[in-house]
Amino acid sequence: MFKKLIAEFIGTCVLVTLGCGTAMLVGCDAANGGGYILTALAFGLVIVGMAYCVGNISGCHINPAVSLGVLISGKMTFGEFIGYVISQCLGAFAGSGILFAIFKLGGVEDKTGGFGANGLAGVNSSAAAGFIVEVVLTFIFVLTILGVTSEKAKHGSFGGLIIGLTLTLVHIFGIGLTGTSVNPARSIAPAVFAAISGNADPIKALWIFIIAPLAGAALAAITYKALEAAKE
Repeated sequence: MFKKLIAEFIGTCVLVTLGCGTAMLVGCDAANGGGYILTALAFGLVIVGMAYCVGNISGCHINPAVSLGVLISGKMTFGEFIGYVISQCLGAFAGSGILFAIFKLGGVEDKTGGFGANGLAGVNSSAAAGFIVEVVLTFIFVLTILGVTSEKAKHGSFGGLIIGLTLTLVHIFGIGLTGTSVNPARSIAPAVFAAISGNADPIKALWIFIIAPLAGAALAAITYKALEAAKE
């Protein structure tokens, strides 16, 4: 179990460092297509890399929402779920700490203004719209993961690539709306570091990026179980 927790810590740390770090470095304004696409690719490619790196150890959840989907699917215990979530959150904070050292201490401009934290600017500060976006995107992402990792799936060694491309896809749609969370750990750490640095705005909407992804993941797990049962 300890090795699994370390793997989840490392994977989430890398996700935040490279995903949020890319957003901070190049910007992710929808009007600036280059930075937008680079950020989406960064998050997706991290998942691909980590899937083949730590996937055989922990399953490469690196996301509390994914772990919740797996828990509801009956593929992990509640104790394992709690351990995974704690490791993922600690990894996210480690990643944000690395970004703090690079950008703040190194004097590098953060083009997101908030450590790549999520926000509601793209939906005109509408909490309801932002909530819907995150539920839908997380539902798609987690449903894909459950399908790809099913014992009946026949994707061979391409599972990690499929999951990474799906994360890229939901980022392409969601970055301009909410910054795309679909991952509470990825949202919490950057928001806290943004607040520490004087920008408290991400903290105000943080509840959306915790609850909505978990709700989307739960809905995906329930839906997938129902679809599997119907097929049988």
